Amino acid sequence: MKLRSVCVYCGSSPGVLPEYVAAARAFGQMLASKGLVAVYGGGNIGLMGAMADGALSSGGRVIGVIPQMLARHGLAHAGLTELHTVSTMHERKAKMAELSDAFVALPGGIGTFEEIFEAMTWTQLGIHQKPCAFFNTADFYSPLVDFLRHTVTQRFFKAEHFESLIVEKDMNVLIARMESYKPNTIQKWLDRSPFVH
Repeated sequence: MKLRSVCVYCGSSPGVLPEYVAAARAFGQMLASKGLVAVYGGGNIGLMGAMADGALSSGGRVIGVIPQMLARHGLAHAGLTELHTVSTMHERKAKMAELSDAFVALPGGIGTFEEIFEAMTWTQLGIHQKPCAFFNTADFYSPLVDFLRHTVTQRFFKAEHFESLIVEKDMNVLIARMESYKPNTIQKWLDRSPFVH
């Protein structure tokens, strides 16, 4: 597929390891070097700010989408190419999805997980056919990937959908895999029969 923009979900905190901030900044720089627009949550702190600063420092375009309640706390990045201020978190996610051709999660917390899982769910349901990826900096996502594999063995997640997730430590390989992504067209549901006691 032809990528023009990538939605980046990541932490509003820097995390413990210096590798997290360095990788977020490098990821933004890499997007800029490939001419890809970075779409993200519009923040100026943590990995969010590092990714945006990396892209901007390399001449890239960065589009932020931030809810009014966060912008009022001074958390909006002032130097972005575009900044959309919306009313709710739901509007934020919908706008980010609308502007993006692919989704990638860098290290982050509950908000990051919720965002990438929603994008993954939409893929399963056929709402979109965009790739979803984890940039596995310092093996941050390895335990989560193991858990997702467990959900496959427990028949809550189809193996085909699990295998369509892109998990990479090398950001250039990650982008290449998103560009060559072929969406699954299988249904989400494993078992359609009603539960019987």
